[in-house]
Amino acid sequence: MFEDYTFTLASASPRRRELLKGLDIAFSVEPGKDEREAFSADLPHTAIPAFLARHKSETFHRDLAPREVLITADTLVFLDEQILGKPRDRAEAAEMLRALSGRTHTVTTGVALRTRERLHCFSDTTEVDFKVLTDEETDYYIDRYRPFDKAGAYGVQEWIGYVGITAIRGSYFNVMGLPVQRLYTELCGFLC
Repeated sequence: MFEDYTFTLASASPRRRELLKGLDIAFSVEPGKDEREAFSADLPHTAIPAFLARHKSETFHRDLAPREVLITADTLVFLDEQILGKPRDRAEAAEMLRALSGRTHTVTTGVALRTRERLHCFSDTTEVDFKVLTDEETDYYIDRYRPFDKAGAYGVQEWIGYVGITAIRGSYFNVMGLPVQRLYTELCGFLC
């Protein structure tokens, strides 16, 4: 369906690579520059992931080839309006998981699609409910899975997702880091 295009995923995330591969689209992986993710304090929290995805796209380290589509994304976890990014260490991971315990939070992924001629951004939000986690469960997960590269200090596809998540409203794959069904729909509209 998209044979006339080449696709580049600008992400170091193995989860995003796995998810995009599920769409049967041939693509190369070329992580962009590792920049500090900055945004204005007055930007509504729901707009931050799309803003960051757009920034990653616009600051990509090279010009795009004709008929090349660059895909960038950024996923953030929100508890109320507080951003839970990637934990710096074990203590911060435990603090995040204790905050999520017994609560509902949202996961929003912003995605940017760019060719030489056009740029299109969108975001997708999923609500996630956690059961009350015991300290033993939290410690086990952190020690065994070391979720320091994951927003909110957890991976839905890992042990904590199996035992701790009681409900998901929206895209499961969005919680993993890329709303692939929505991405497919947006690519169809962007390229067709």
